[in-house]
Amino acid sequence: MEKESFKQLLKKADFNKRTFSQYLGLKYQSVNSWGNNGRNVPYWVESWLNLYIDNKKCKQIKELLKDSGVCQ
Repeated sequence: MEKESFKQLLKKADFNKRTFSQYLGLKYQSVNSWGNNGRNVPYWVESWLNLYIDNKKCKQIKELLKDSGVCQ
């Protein structure tokens, strides 16, 4: 994953590097260095962020349906 793609996915997930590192219990310095000086973004980050974003959307839909009375 390229550094710019990582930044875009973070934004889409409503994270910045600091909040992402805190959420996952990672050192900020590690996350901040991804994509710099030959340090690749770990292979699992892209799928993790995509799943997080999809799950967030599903939760929003579930709340909308619950609020509308369509389902409990």
